[in-house]
Amino acid sequence: MRNQENPMTSPAHSADAPQAGASGIALPTTVFSRTVDRVIAWSGEIASALWTVLVAVIVIQVVARYVFNEGSIMMEELQWHLYAIGFMLGLSFTEMRERNVRIEVLAERFRPRTRLWIELFGIAVLLLTFTGFVVWFSVPFFLSSWELDEISAAPGGLPYRWFLKSFLVTAFVLLALGGLGRLTRVWAALFGRR
Repeated sequence: MRNQENPMTSPAHSADAPQAGASGIALPTTVFSRTVDRVIAWSGEIASALWTVLVAVIVIQVVARYVFNEGSIMMEELQWHLYAIGFMLGLSFTEMRERNVRIEVLAERFRPRTRLWIELFGIAVLLLTFTGFVVWFSVPFFLSSWELDEISAAPGGLPYRWFLKSFLVTAFVLLALGGLGRLTRVWAALFGRR
């Protein structure tokens, strides 16, 4: 019987070997990117669990409304909040797993090195600038809500509106970290050992 090599443990499939993602760009990992990816994967797991909770809340709300004729503004607002938190936490996970929409009509025809430079520019100039602006403006937005101990304007609505607003900061900090992690990988691909 001949010894067959396990593809997952072969040198070509080791954890350090660059793997091409959905973008088609094979990037090496860095210590920073692996650490950030673990944090983002953890937040992605929380976001995934929130979808199950959201479905349960919706089912309870529908049964309460149409079977027992009892509506609840608090349950309605809870649905919106869970959806918003799940969506925002999922942003960085989507970026890390390269599940975001990419329009590569031109880039797919470029050489790999040119694509890496485009990736470097896109992350450094567009993604990190955008996330920086959102964090810059969402921190005072959150702090104002915290200081006012903001609650829902609707009677019977949810208290602690600041908790929801804190996820603006959390989500975009995670997205910026994910962008920085990918930036280190692109940098390593461009300027690392060949």
